[in-house]
Amino acid sequence: MPADRSTYEQGLLGTDIMILRRWANPEGLPDETAITAIFLAELSAGPHEVRRDDERSGYDEHVERARRPDVLRRAENEFDPVPFDADAARIHGRICAAVIGAGREPRRRVADLMIAAIVAVEDLLLFTTGPDVFKGLDDLLTAVPVTRPKVPHKG
Repeated sequence: MPADRSTYEQGLLGTDIMILRRWANPEGLPDETAITAIFLAELSAGPHEVRRDDERSGYDEHVERARRPDVLRRAENEFDPVPFDADAARIHGRICAAVIGAGREPRRRVADLMIAAIVAVEDLLLFTTGPDVFKGLDDLLTAVPVTRPKVPHKG
């Protein structure tokens, strides 16, 4: 269930929102934001995951490969990431159990579920364009849906 806008004082940005936030409507985001160390790991891998131009349309692979480290550097400079600590590791088991109970496979979304564990431990709202990833976790966390912004792709 989405939280009331009045409760959006603090929240954790999902990887998707952090990458897209310069185009996101700030009204849908919390006043104080945080990211996780897991997010930084995903950003570090990002340049290596860019598909070749012949595999995907919508962006130039070289421009995209150069852009992704910039997002990482901005995140490292702007945030002190919330770590995946022992408390998050313990609740991660409950997160996986809830995902399995919902008939889904937890191994397909390991990073997302580690982020979910951090959110649950820190009792934060999770802002994401993909709240369906967190279906079945309603008793453990609140995923706040954010409309995916249109992103102008320039070569």
